[in-house]
Order: sequence, then structure tokens, then C-alpha cells
Amino acid sequence: MEEFSLLTFIAVFEEMFGRALWWTLVGLAVVITLAWVYVLVRDRAVSWRKFLLAQLSMPVGAVAAVIFILWITSSGLRDIGGPIDVIVLLGVAVLGAVGLSILVYVAQSLLKKPQNES
Repeated sequence: MEEFSLLTFIAVFEEMFGRALWWTLVGLAVVITLAWVYVLVRDRAVSWRKFLLAQLSMPVGAVAAVIFILWITSSGLRDIGGPIDVIVLLGVAVLGAVGLSILVYVAQSLLKKPQNES
């Protein structure tokens, strides 16, 4: 592989996850992101209480993402071969943490109406 392109990465992810699971994950990410933008526009501000509770979920998201990737690839932590594997797993953990925190923030905002402060 002499050059990287977006289509190359998509092909690798489709091969790794399977076409249906990959595009389902992409669709969920888009829906959750759009819901987050909707909540921010609707509320016109960030609720710091909801933000704090969402941040508390980040370690769970990081661990869950790493476990999910290890399960999908049928591998374990003993299969880590070098620094690039550690970097990729750290990246997966960060994405899982941020993704779950956004999901928790959106869920809190959609389930509980914003309070009008006077």
C-alpha cells in the first residue's frame, strides 16, 4: 500500500467489521452527532451538570470500545505487536470515550426538558 486514501480506509473497515455492521456504526455516529447539534441549538447553551455526568461515563465508553474492537478482530491484548497497535487502541479508547459521553449528554437532554432559569 503505497498511498492512503479515504476509500482504502473504508474498504479496510468494511473488511474488518463487515459491510452491514460498518455502515450501521457510521449511521449511528451520524444520527447521534445530529442529535447533539439539535440539543445544542435547542437549548442555546451547554448544561454543565449534564456535561459533568456525561464525562463520568467516559471510562466506560473507552473500555467498551476497546473490548468491542478486540472481540470483532478475534484478538486479545496479548496480540499487541508494537507501538502502532498501542496507538490504535488508545485512539479507539478515546473515540469510545467521546462517543459515549456525547450519547449520554444527548440522552439526558432529550429525556429531561431544559429548565428555564429566571
